[in-house]
Amino acid sequence: MPCEKQPRFLILYGSQKGQAQSIAEGIADEAAEHGLVAEISCLSRHEEYRLERESAPVVFIVSTTGDGEPPDTTLKFVKTIRAKTLPSDFLKNLQYTLLALGDTNYANFCNCGKTIDKRLQELGANHFYATGHADDGTGLEVVLDPWIEGVWDAIKAALSKMSSSSHPPLKETLSDMTKENPAPTSPPHVELNRLSLADNKTQDSIKAPFDSDSKLTLGGLPSTEVTGLSSESDVAAAKSAQEAQTDQVREECVVAEPSLTYSLPPLSQSSLNVPALPPPYLEVTLLLEDKAEKFNSSLHTETFYEVPVTNAVQMTRGDSVKKALLLELDISAHPTMTYMPGDSFDVLCPNRASEVDAVLLRLGLQDQKHQRVQLAVRRDTQKRGAQTPPHVPDNCTVQYLLTWCLEIRSVPKKAFLRALVDCAGDSGQKRRLQELCSKQGSADYNRFIRDSSLCLPELLTEFSSCTPPLSLLIEHLPKLQPRPYSAASSTLRHPGRLRFIFTVVELPACPGRPEGRRGLCSGWLADLVAPVLVCPGTDESSCDWVDAEGPERLLRQRGTFHAPTDPTAPLIMVGPGTGLAPFLGFLQQREIERRDSPEVAFGETWLFFGCRHKDGDYLFREELEGFVSSGTLTHLKLCFSRDAAPPPACPRYVQHNLRLHSQRVSRLLLRHDARLYVCGDARNMAKDVNDTLMEMVRAELQLDQLGAMKTLAALREEKRYLQDIWG
Repeated sequence: MPCEKQPRFLILYGSQKGQAQSIAEGIADEAAEHGLVAEISCLSRHEEYRLERESAPVVFIVSTTGDGEPPDTTLKFVKTIRAKTLPSDFLKNLQYTLLALGDTNYANFCNCGKTIDKRLQELGANHFYATGHADDGTGLEVVLDPWIEGVWDAIKAALSKMSSSSHPPLKETLSDMTKENPAPTSPPHVELNRLSLADNKTQDSIKAPFDSDSKLTLGGLPSTEVTGLSSESDVAAAKSAQEAQTDQVREECVVAEPSLTYSLPPLSQSSLNVPALPPPYLEVTLLLEDKAEKFNSSLHTETFYEVPVTNAVQMTRGDSVKKALLLELDISAHPTMTYMPGDSFDVLCPNRASEVDAVLLRLGLQDQKHQRVQLAVRRDTQKRGAQTPPHVPDNCTVQYLLTWCLEIRSVPKKAFLRALVDCAGDSGQKRRLQELCSKQGSADYNRFIRDSSLCLPELLTEFSSCTPPLSLLIEHLPKLQPRPYSAASSTLRHPGRLRFIFTVVELPACPGRPEGRRGLCSGWLADLVAPVLVCPGTDESSCDWVDAEGPERLLRQRGTFHAPTDPTAPLIMVGPGTGLAPFLGFLQQREIERRDSPEVAFGETWLFFGCRHKDGDYLFREELEGFVSSGTLTHLKLCFSRDAAPPPACPRYVQHNLRLHSQRVSRLLLRHDARLYVCGDARNMAKDVNDTLMEMVRAELQLDQLGAMKTLAALREEKRYLQDIWG
């Protein structure tokens, strides 16, 4: 008899920075262990799939970017399925499931995934497994891991039903799934804690504490081995002795806390379910100088520009909790590089030299850092669709690779930790890495790695016996991403110049990080301009600009957050701290437009600004007060959260100030076509402002909660409620 062909399914992903693609590839790599063949494709490669003709189950993995926007790779797909000419039964044969990636710190959580999901349903497609919404704000793994565990049985059940019938409605076919591991069917958009988990046959089972390779009990201490005993009395005596030793250790460790490198029961004594080992797929060869081809070190020359930093000023007082800097860039040499107030741009920065050196030292490559790297796909790899990473240039040096290409500051994913297990020489450290990447160790992973933003150099410092090969880093570390900043100027006020403000990010010390560290880009920029930085005293007006010509930055412009084109539309701006940046450009532009068009009746403008201390963090105080004096800014509403408030108490945060002026702001927004802009912290401020707006809308229009939510959603859809926020 001929060999039976393995059943197939299709994976389609839409990714902006590689997260969705990485998850899709991981599922594809694991498919063979379940007796399945996975075909994988990016949604942008529309010539590789035809959904209306697809006869196998389809798994979608899609992320969301910006203010709920589709990733660039999904734009054409979304446009295609949104076509109004498509009949309602266009995808009636499609059986699919979808995993949406998002971040609840942003208003439009998983918006791209939800949009695709809804449209597929409208075109007649059916779920064979519940949609998952993975939240990067709380940890993708919380939803991702159980969703993937359950998807395998769902795929097999869907394949079975599709092969034995002519695609009946899925609500009928799912009723026959195995009772031991049912997949959720209704409603299709259930939360993942309602998904039942599949069996663990596909995962490695790591026993503890008596594995030959893993003999940890309390606090990482070795357990007593019970071997070579011949009688029951010998066994009993040995067991008694071991229990006594364990009790003694337990007493000594009663106040012990788990750490990055040590665990406590029950985790230290648990059998572990760890992810499958990702298949290696790269072969790395280091070439001597005379064998290497010429390497062009320029990056992204088609979209990035090298520009000098001409001025740098510290905007906050020296004793402020956060240090805010204003930088001015000279863009006059690049006439094509234009921007509008509210545009943001990306700064591409290198990894810190000290961290690169630490990684080179651990990998034993410090003497080879100037050798060229040649990459090739391994002939024996089991990774489907393996290819060399496009963000690694041909023949770049090892040092260049680690400095400009790989995000060594990224938080290691569980798959990376699983790969590092086999690179650890110490059995205790090997066991702990297994725990951190296991299902049972998820809480420790979140506490010691994810929540602490621990990175590879810090991890390697703590796990001293772990020496991964360079190929492993290239396979698992993502591309070094540029950091976005908002323009804080208008070209009408500052022709040929681009200004931006940023706070120097400080990450505190934590387990695995004995000393705090600065954010990658903000710390690098601060160090770069330190020799020429103007540090203001208590009187900002006494600060003169100094020439800082010389330092050069790589940047590209991108626009999403613009003032209304209708000058008569009221403008409401909410921007505490450095969230003020785009509104400076708005106001500079409007001031000049008002001067040049005195006959135009400009709409009123509101700015809600807040900071900690009036005398320490009040950014651009004189300029803002100047806007009020000129009539450009109609209402400047301030709050200072750490200053003592005289009676009656002043508002502490911007949302409190909004509430104080609720009636006037609500009527402008709901009855006078005003535009509302929010810029700043997504994790707290933007959520609180959104909740306050919900209350204001409810009160103004006499709506219930659902009605208020729909009203705000409509404002977003009309681009009258815009956010430029970051987590």
